[in-house]
Amino acid sequence: MDGADPGCVPSALADDPRVRVLALPRAVGAAAARNLALNQVRTKFVAYADDDDLLPADSLAVRHRHLITTGLGWVAGWSADLLPDGTTRTWVCPTPPGRHEPGDVWTYWASPTAEIPLGQTMLLAHTELVRAAGGHGGLPQAEDFLMVNGVTTLAAGELLPHVVYFYRKHPHQMTRGPQFDTFEGPAREFAFRHGQRLRAALAERRRVTSAAARA
Repeated sequence: MDGADPGCVPSALADDPRVRVLALPRAVGAAAARNLALNQVRTKFVAYADDDDLLPADSLAVRHRHLITTGLGWVAGWSADLLPDGTTRTWVCPTPPGRHEPGDVWTYWASPTAEIPLGQTMLLAHTELVRAAGGHGGLPQAEDFLMVNGVTTLAAGELLPHVVYFYRKHPHQMTRGPQFDTFEGPAREFAFRHGQRLRAALAERRRVTSAAARA
């Protein structure tokens, strides 16, 4: 919890022995809070969800089953906006459904201001893969873009054309706050370049490995 009173956790969660609550003495930002919480994860796989959004009943099962059967590093599904009137609208992200090799997801991000290729809440990934990717970096926002870049560049994965996350639209979203636009541009530019350089480093490693094999 990012500096919040642990008493805010619903009793159904607080009393569940499977749930670990990490209480922080002060707010440290989403990136740091998620990275510190990652220390507490004891499961083989990890997924992220914001506290005001919803997961369909089969969300984890569909992705988990696919991870187990394919041996991939990550599996994602579509997300859908949950509108105030209760209707939903599926977000068809720039990344197409199907298998994607390491580094390829970033190629569907056309520019820092364009739609991101995947959302972090769409992913179920190996916990150690998320740790190796550096978690959520250290940006004040758009930190989730860094996690997606790292995970999808380090390992192959697959996007399923199946809604696994409902993104609730409401007036109190962080993205509607007065300070949101202050950092959004610079944060997106940093995340975009992060993915670009990761992919370039991967390409260079492949080139060197291929040259060594031919020598």
